[in-house]
Amino acid sequence: MWTICGRRPWSASVPDYQLLIFDWDGTLVDSIGRIVESMRRAADVCGLPQLSDEAIKGIIGLGLPEAIQALYPQLREAAQVERFRVGYGEHYMTLESEPSALFPGVAESLESFRDQGYRLAVATGKSRRGLHKVLEGHGWLDYFDITRCADETASKPHPRMLHEIMAHCTVAPERALMVGDSAFDLLMARNAGVDSVAVGFGAQPLDSLRAHEPRLAINEFSELRAWLEGRAPVGSVEVGEYV
Repeated sequence: MWTICGRRPWSASVPDYQLLIFDWDGTLVDSIGRIVESMRRAADVCGLPQLSDEAIKGIIGLGLPEAIQALYPQLREAAQVERFRVGYGEHYMTLESEPSALFPGVAESLESFRDQGYRLAVATGKSRRGLHKVLEGHGWLDYFDITRCADETASKPHPRMLHEIMAHCTVAPERALMVGDSAFDLLMARNAGVDSVAVGFGAQPLDSLRAHEPRLAINEFSELRAWLEGRAPVGSVEVGEYV
């Protein structure tokens, strides 16, 4: 079931979006478990205490340096942070020798969006090296109009990543839509003046994401396609208001 967040029912006209921007981990691909496992492995390598799955999921979306600082503020020396970063990256890259699976409905929906003339982009907290590997694994190196990574711009929730994507595509903020599974995605969108869609099958639950006033909240990726095409979803529709 999807939720329209706002004062208008689902049948109201959808804005004339031209650019769809997607987070990667937890939005397009089912990789959250691998991120949690890799963070745990890096903590072991560095002799750090293990944190809860919820704590680790709570930083997904940030760039890796910002995520490390949020989880382990006691790591103040550059050499300590680098050791953690390397431990995380090596383990995650090993896991990604078999690419994380796309969520159901992603491949078909993205193809439909392209056929309908949408510009497609990725805005991720991954490094360029990490994103290149996973895009290559899916045969998508040239699939998106543009991709931006946290190590080549500002980390979420700073809006610079979205500003750069919109400038590249020459699309105004009111014609762009950000789709993500974390509070950092939705805050970045708000900071850039861009509408957002919250997905509830990634790092953070919809109950917490609704506080950031997404235009739409979905539990299945195909619901995004149905909404953009103006089709009613299968099942009931819950209409809410911002608080």
